[in-house]
Amino acid sequence: MMAKSRSIKTIAGALEGGSRSAVEIVADCIAAAERTNPSLRSFITVAADHALAQAGKADARRRVGRVLGPLDGIPYAAKDMFETRGIRTTGGSRVLENNVPNRSAAAICMLDAAGAALIGKTNLHEFAYGATGENRWAGTVVNPHDETRLAGGSSSGSAAAVAAGVVPFALGTDTGGSVRVPAALCGVAGYKPSYGLISLDGVIPYCWSLDHAGVLAPSVEDLELVVRHIAMLPPPTIPGASLRVALVKGCEHKCEAAVRDAFLATKEHMRRSGATFGAIELPDQLEARAVSLTIQLAETVAYHAPNLASAGNRFGADLRGAMVLGQLLSAEKYIQCKRMMGTYRRAFAQTMQTFDVLLTPACPITAPQVGTVEVDIAGQTIPIGDALTLFTSFFNLVGAPALVLPVASPIRGLPVAVQIVGAAGSDAQLFESALMIENVCRKSEA
Repeated sequence: MMAKSRSIKTIAGALEGGSRSAVEIVADCIAAAERTNPSLRSFITVAADHALAQAGKADARRRVGRVLGPLDGIPYAAKDMFETRGIRTTGGSRVLENNVPNRSAAAICMLDAAGAALIGKTNLHEFAYGATGENRWAGTVVNPHDETRLAGGSSSGSAAAVAAGVVPFALGTDTGGSVRVPAALCGVAGYKPSYGLISLDGVIPYCWSLDHAGVLAPSVEDLELVVRHIAMLPPPTIPGASLRVALVKGCEHKCEAAVRDAFLATKEHMRRSGATFGAIELPDQLEARAVSLTIQLAETVAYHAPNLASAGNRFGADLRGAMVLGQLLSAEKYIQCKRMMGTYRRAFAQTMQTFDVLLTPACPITAPQVGTVEVDIAGQTIPIGDALTLFTSFFNLVGAPALVLPVASPIRGLPVAVQIVGAAGSDAQLFESALMIENVCRKSEA
């Protein structure tokens, strides 16, 4: 099932050199989506006519020398939380199975303006509630590296489509790791920006306080290229003589062996390139998870309450159960948790003043088998969703930019990734650091 992912630069070079047309490239992507979908289930809707029309316009512009930029004619996919004018937008739920919006999300409009061609809407955990990508209505997305295993969620289809080489990039959303978890499990790069940097206008909300729009692509270079078209990246700070890297003491001991070894190998590659390291402490993660979940449940039930009242039986059982819990939460608990967010943000900003990035594993495990409910990590049995988001969910609470990039595993098994996190607002610097780390790791693997 796996096909080699092509970079945006490679596709743009073929277009510029005239060896391929945008219509040919987009048609190939549509064919790949339709060919792989019966097994991967990465797409809910393939918008073939729309994509080919956009590609035709890109070719026409190129013929008269009016190319819009490096994304003109480049195919992509979007998680089915992004509204798309005239194209079905379901949120991965029967509740919206016939929903066709009359407008597009801001990020989609920006990519339209850049000439990119949307080939379809990708599958997800229903309304972005969940880290596994399991969906009884739309089908569970499986991992292109091993179809007996999960792709992760909730942006599961976007990650699988990029990993399988169907598209060179895809949009996703991230509330507790929903871009970064599937990126890590599927072996692609994934980026969650500083809170609010990429517009969520026209994106179906899950949790307003924690939702972030994000991007998945084969490499950091491709991520940055896309992000510069859908967000105003601030200028990077002047880099120091060496990268100052924060570490959470003992985090590698909460990982399975393949992840631990890859993380330690990446750390060693960085050390040899001149990086310096220091230990930091984060707040109690059990407490932080409770804060995050309280905010998520309260806000998702607030948004979905009308649909819950009128079409409750059309929701999946897991989301329906979560909203029942959300209805039981008191306003006091919600406000207390929102105040804790402020405390976390101030403390994390203070902690990161002396570091450029924080380095963690992306996920403590590699892609689990479809149907996995619990996993054992460091002698503890943990629910699968909690395990997958162990190293990601806190950074939605603090609104910090975070980027996952695949790294080589010493045992050459399923994909493994590391995560780097910056202070809020340091997105441009984070990309510079990620490019440096990606290059260092590649040289070490060569």
